[in-house]
Amino acid sequence: MQQILVVGAGSVGGFFGAHLAQHHQGRVAFLLRKRTLEAVRRHGLIIRSANGTLTVHPQAAYNVLELPKPDLIVLAMKAYDLEAVLEQIAPIVTPETIFLTLQNGVDIEERIAARYDRRNIIGGVAYIYSKIVEPGVIDHYKRGAVAIGELSGAASGGASERIVRIADLFKQAGIPCQVSDNIHRTKWEKMCWNCVFNPLTVVIDDRVSAALDHPEMLYTIHQIVKEVAAVSEGLQVPLPPDMADRVLKWTQEIRDIHTSMYDDWKAGRPTEIDALNGYIVQRGRELGIATPVNEALTGLIKAITAKDTNNSDTLRIDGAVVQPLVLNRTALAKLPVEHQITDVGSVQPGMKGQGIRVQGLLDVPALAIGADHVIFHSRDGQYAAGLTLDQAKQYGVLIYQREGQSIPEDQGGPYRLITPGLGDLCANVKGVCRIEIRCGPGKDTRTATCTPSS
Repeated sequence: MQQILVVGAGSVGGFFGAHLAQHHQGRVAFLLRKRTLEAVRRHGLIIRSANGTLTVHPQAAYNVLELPKPDLIVLAMKAYDLEAVLEQIAPIVTPETIFLTLQNGVDIEERIAARYDRRNIIGGVAYIYSKIVEPGVIDHYKRGAVAIGELSGAASGGASERIVRIADLFKQAGIPCQVSDNIHRTKWEKMCWNCVFNPLTVVIDDRVSAALDHPEMLYTIHQIVKEVAAVSEGLQVPLPPDMADRVLKWTQEIRDIHTSMYDDWKAGRPTEIDALNGYIVQRGRELGIATPVNEALTGLIKAITAKDTNNSDTLRIDGAVVQPLVLNRTALAKLPVEHQITDVGSVQPGMKGQGIRVQGLLDVPALAIGADHVIFHSRDGQYAAGLTLDQAKQYGVLIYQREGQSIPEDQGGPYRLITPGLGDLCANVKGVCRIEIRCGPGKDTRTATCTPSS
């Protein structure tokens, strides 16, 4: 397997892909989102660990046709992106292309098999705790191993030749790689852990230890695992009877961590709840197996995370406010008509779309006593403009739609700040997703000559 394609450079793909790229130079390429691609091309793919920093400069692209045709495709993006990625990579998949999955969930391989030859799919499980700091920068904290295996087991009863070759690729890169003789069971064991601690850390808004250290939570943990194991057995993958105790034992050494679902929630990204607890609920209904605790967790996570991830047009107002507020495009269109601008070209020639004066936005939340500055943050975290409260109210306009439709990200969406009439202090921020109210000035990436004084 001479050429490897890693899809995604997040907390999983970034870590494993960077180590593969370092040790198999010229053989590893990345398929990336545009923002991540720009960052990697500028600064490289950076992995920061306790034992040092690794920076690699791999071949990478947004268009798969710009990359070498791979022998092995390592899928490391989120489970909810799978179908879109399978469509994206279709032009370079051949009858010999091998897929290795490193995603959460137990149905990934079957979803791939609905489109490509099942015999070309290798199941995988990633064991790692890492976070996306910003596009192209990953902080690695704990673990960093994988388990892989044939979906149907090796024909000879041992590891297949291609499994051995793939395992060697990881081992040569310094990544522990276990060969599983039953990858389905291995994935379901990881599923038990994911269905417990991913949603619980969101519900309690705390680390894993907060769930482990309360005796009242132990019964809940056992019930979650019991339901997952019942569904697993119904799907012909029996798990050990002491599965819940095993999950608790495994977790003691990583009790200080948050989970990927918690990190996604806090970063305003979608969660994988549908691929985890939601999948258990769905299959449980099909099998006639009751899953009330997993059903409750699924509903709770969707209700909690919807506050911050209400589709792609979420705008959050927080900071020095009595209560943070989340609005979407529909909500903005319903704000008072006196603040609406049906054609922003009338106030800023050359601009198109419908907007709302920031005055109308700031009238909605109750501002803290002493609030006097407003910071407009871009979604990627790279850009921000800070205005005094008076400047924001007098000059600020947020463009939120064009002809009744959301503004695409590549055109400055979901929201774009303009400040017609502000002169040399003009503030223009694309991709606005957060408005931070402050007592005193805050982040401002504009040049000094364009920055208002405090």
